[in-house]
Amino acid sequence: MYAVEMHGITKQFKNVLANSNVELMVKRGEIHSLLGENGAGKSTLMNILYGMYAPTSGQVVVQGKPVVIENPLKAIELGIAMVHQHFMLIEPLTVAENVVLGYEPKKHGCFDMKKAVEEVNTLADQYGLHVDARQKVEELSVGTKQRVEILKALYRKADILILDEPTAVLTPQEVSDLFRVLRKLRESGKTIIIITHKLKETLELADTVTVLRKGQVIASLPVTEQMDQAQLAELMVGRIVSLETEKQPVPGEHEVVMALRGAVVTRDKRNVLDDISLEIRAGEILGIAGVEGNGQTELIDVLTGLQRLSGGAVVLQGKQLPAGRITPRSMLAAGVGHIPEDRGKRGFVGGFTIAENIVLGYHRNQPFARHGLINRKARDEFADRVARQYDVRMDSIQDTVGSLSGGNQQKVIIGRVFAQDPKVIIAAQPTRGVDIGAIEYIHGELVKMRDAGKAVLLISADLDELMRLSDKIAVLYDGRIVDRRDASEYDERTLGALMTGHTPDSVEKEVKQA
Repeated sequence: MYAVEMHGITKQFKNVLANSNVELMVKRGEIHSLLGENGAGKSTLMNILYGMYAPTSGQVVVQGKPVVIENPLKAIELGIAMVHQHFMLIEPLTVAENVVLGYEPKKHGCFDMKKAVEEVNTLADQYGLHVDARQKVEELSVGTKQRVEILKALYRKADILILDEPTAVLTPQEVSDLFRVLRKLRESGKTIIIITHKLKETLELADTVTVLRKGQVIASLPVTEQMDQAQLAELMVGRIVSLETEKQPVPGEHEVVMALRGAVVTRDKRNVLDDISLEIRAGEILGIAGVEGNGQTELIDVLTGLQRLSGGAVVLQGKQLPAGRITPRSMLAAGVGHIPEDRGKRGFVGGFTIAENIVLGYHRNQPFARHGLINRKARDEFADRVARQYDVRMDSIQDTVGSLSGGNQQKVIIGRVFAQDPKVIIAAQPTRGVDIGAIEYIHGELVKMRDAGKAVLLISADLDELMRLSDKIAVLYDGRIVDRRDASEYDERTLGALMTGHTPDSVEKEVKQA
């Protein structure tokens, strides 16, 4: 019996065909992985199932009955829930209040908080979703917030759960906890559809995988022990994809290009960066591992001139920079390139053209400007060359960046930074939300820059990425560097433990006992 059937689903957005005659069959009580490059149509297809979009044509069948899903309320009524990548929680409210919102238990016509807490605790215990129903959401870790989202779905009697990139910002331990919960949900008869680009996790968790490419289903297969990541990557991209990053040691003395000395950032009487000292060297990639919210954003902001230090110093090519004169513009001029962690907020202006975005931040410089006026011819020639060099899939450099897929938006940012030949590259979450083909490309470009003698700081929530690209790794926890070594000395388990507050000594003991 199928929980979900989608027959002949086509979705047209003006000139873009997002889904083309898609057939998707999801068995009741299975974990089904939906794989595909950015722009392949995965999210569009699931948004149709959740009632966010109406299909241009085609039919949806839920639990054997043809249905028309006009909106998410109708989807919830049919037992379908979606856990979005960016959580839909109200931070100042408690876990219980968030879970029952819109379906609140009442007593004498008023909200019954005691009953809400009891119901949420009972549900959490039933599925092994360990949360404190009375705790405020703003106090929770990312992994616990995700459990709250799943509890919300279960409280609404969902039998079919759609999860969009559920492991994007989780530590390895949180990923293991999530997988345990999802397997328990499957055992209880729930049907789970996961949108993901992580091939290893698909092989570990899913019963069935459906691969989309350019809006069409390429394959729908049971996941077997014989299936491997290379096979899935080739189905997704349509060519053989290298899943390893070749990296040779850069010979010679590795000079310190940029450094922090005893850096402190204080906010609300608390040190969010606490006595940080780092050296970013030429010809090396220094990786920063840490659970989000432990000082990564402040570290990036200090190095790119977006945040002033409360104490300590920034040193660039042996010279301490005057604290009052460190600005984003001065850091760009000094050769510090920045790939921001949130491309939508800090990386581009969606309504600007590709050409305008490729020179953004450098647009005052020659040859892009003369006497304070933009030289459109010089700008467009440069932008066209960069867009082609960095394989931005587009119709024209006059298209808006907002019309591009996530992977191509990231290539615009990377092309902009690398084309300026920076001395230092601050690469924050450089492959977040992009597909395997774009990841392969971006990794290759970062290694090329490192091999050319650039100093690279890599901040990433993806531990595979950190260990694959970094020469050295420093672990950031609660605003402090708690450990640093050659990348080859770490494994995923050790890194994950250090990221969650274990000391190096306690991790060593656990490894010896294991």
